[in-house]
Amino acid sequence: MDILNNIIIYIVNPLIYLIIGLAVIYFLWGVFNFVRNADNADKRPDGARHILWGIIGLGIIFSVFTLVKVIQNTIGTGTSTSNPSVLGQ
Repeated sequence: MDILNNIIIYIVNPLIYLIIGLAVIYFLWGVFNFVRNADNADKRPDGARHILWGIIGLGIIFSVFTLVKVIQNTIGTGTSTSNPSVLGQ
């Protein structure tokens, strides 16, 4: 169980945080394009599509993160305060 806990702490969690960051950037890029092309009816849907898929991606990512935590707590490998954080502090 210790190896599974280490995999979750040092591999899965940082990957989830990275993907969350990428989804937020994608969402913000869609907002930027939507506002920048507010007067162009042809390009505005592209920004709206980026916003929509950014929100859908964030929802999926947070669902996966929650599922990982539920599975962790169910099998008893939930992280405690004695474990190092993701950044190793």
